[in-house]
Amino acid sequence: MKGLELNQLFYKEIVAGILKSNFPHLKYSAVLIGWGSEVLGYDDAQSADHNWGLRFQLFLSEKDHVKYSDSINKTLAGNLPEEFLGFPTTFEIHVNSDQRGERKNIKHNIEVETIERFFSRYLGCNPHDKIKAADWLTFSEHKLLTVMRGKVFYNGLSELESIRRKFTYYPHDVWLYILAAQWTKIFEEQAFVGRCGQVGDELGSALIAVRQIKNLMRLCFLIERKYAPYSKWFGTAFSRLDCADKLEPLFEEVLQAKNWRERQQALGKACAKIIQLFNDLNIVSPISEEIAEYFSRPFLVIKDESVVEKLLSAIKDGEIKNIKHKLGSVNQFVDSNAQLNDVSLIQKLKLLYR
Repeated sequence: MKGLELNQLFYKEIVAGILKSNFPHLKYSAVLIGWGSEVLGYDDAQSADHNWGLRFQLFLSEKDHVKYSDSINKTLAGNLPEEFLGFPTTFEIHVNSDQRGERKNIKHNIEVETIERFFSRYLGCNPHDKIKAADWLTFSEHKLLTVMRGKVFYNGLSELESIRRKFTYYPHDVWLYILAAQWTKIFEEQAFVGRCGQVGDELGSALIAVRQIKNLMRLCFLIERKYAPYSKWFGTAFSRLDCADKLEPLFEEVLQAKNWRERQQALGKACAKIIQLFNDLNIVSPISEEIAEYFSRPFLVIKDESVVEKLLSAIKDGEIKNIKHKLGSVNQFVDSNAQLNDVSLIQKLKLLYR
């Protein structure tokens, strides 16, 4: 059974009754969002060996959290069965402190907290405040995805869904800036697949080709306006994009190429298709799909690099126009999920955008 389905049943058949009997007038929302493969729907039998099971968040208002949180935790600890559908209601969770609040001696994995505290700890922002460009550009993309995915089992707090809608996707001008940064990354190394191969470094050529595939895949997430998960689920999520059927065979062709000439041919075909997808967005004037030699060298590259300046010129938001670099979001230059999860570090990185 998938974790979301299991926990929805756990809430409806067990927890809802306990809360109704002991706190009949309590307003709350029961939801499973945030960390965990089950939130994304990617959990399988292997997932159950740790950090998987009967758990969800129980959101209260600030006032009710102060008044009832301790008694709710004690009531749940004293009334939950030892098991539900063969799964224990108590188990140890091994996660980073920024992903989960202090557990103290609570003998269950239902997190009783407020919406504001959850978002402050998980994303590093007050969800009721205006979200600035520097916030958007320093949010972990994986965390944004896990806020939007998951499932609401019961929604007694009307603010929950309106807050989640704020994080549906990047604002338009933030998106344009991130797109420009991603194209910049692609252009930076596109000639090196051939150059490495030309001097006999097939391993280096293959390594750069793999980096380019990752850059192109991330560009596809941006084109389809979908948040990309971190590395473990990156390929799985990509396979579910609309463009995957056309591009996966070409990426596999790049990976299976025996030499740099075959490698760059396949990569060039993938680039041409992605340019078509980008042009179909009609957000800037079309760029050429031509894949041609790099100056007088026999290295195939995207000939038209004007897209970066076109995207930057289309930005109207003053806060974003004032950014003087093309680093993009933290997800584009920090490659460690552990660092992206470090909210205290991310807060410092906001200085890059001010």
